[in-house]
Amino acid sequence: MTPDEIAAFNADWLAAWTAKDVPRLVAFYAEDCLYKDPQTAAGLTGRAALAGYLEGLFAATPPITYTPDETWPIVGGFCGRWYADVAGGAARLRGFDLVILRGREIVLNEVYTHNLTA
Repeated sequence: MTPDEIAAFNADWLAAWTAKDVPRLVAFYAEDCLYKDPQTAAGLTGRAALAGYLEGLFAATPPITYTPDETWPIVGGFCGRWYADVAGGAARLRGFDLVILRGREIVLNEVYTHNLTA
């Protein structure tokens, strides 16, 4: 993908996170994907496991708006930095994704976050 295509892919993907749209979101991932975030440090393997995790996560969290900041192409994918604003100003996070692609599907996604609110 070109840098512009990566930026558009990232923006569409983050919009699916904001919408809490599990079917749309997991469609970005390969059937055999590996997903890791601070709550799943050992990782989740496969689209079905990711969908189950996201359904529980989204049910337990307030609305969050994910805003793309920057993306950097790397061999096999990209890195992306973003902000997440929790509804009502409860928190603001800065996040970073390592994304490895197979074609236009995510095969590896590692998510790193830190809280920007005091």
